[in-house]
Amino acid sequence: MKRVFGALILAGALFTGLSCGGDGGTDSGPGVLKVKLTAPAANADSAILITITGPVAPTGATAGAGLRLFSDPGVSGTTRRYALTGRMTNGATILTINVADVGAFSQYHGSVDGVSQDNYQLRSLSGYALALTR
Repeated sequence: MKRVFGALILAGALFTGLSCGGDGGTDSGPGVLKVKLTAPAANADSAILITITGPVAPTGATAGAGLRLFSDPGVSGTTRRYALTGRMTNGATILTINVADVGAFSQYHGSVDGVSQDNYQLRSLSGYALALTR
């Protein structure tokens, strides 16, 4: 009898452990996504123009630390364009976006459309990328 009871306790603990925790990958509902920049010219850029596309356009955005945000809310129902000014740091979160459903995280994508140096000269976009994270 003690073995059966012990097995039931163990099975219950295992089931509870499997149903809890995780990385939150199955969450749904409103939330935020972070936009991180990969930049080959670390700390040498002063402005960037980006586009975020998803199943539904982001509902809001906040600039990363030390950056100023400008947005174009009229692009389309699934796309928003943002311009950020300030010192761009490689690997930093440059933008946090509000989305209607974080469960659709994998359907959101970002692209770099333009980058400016401190002297207002445009850079080649080679090597620039955005990564969206939760």
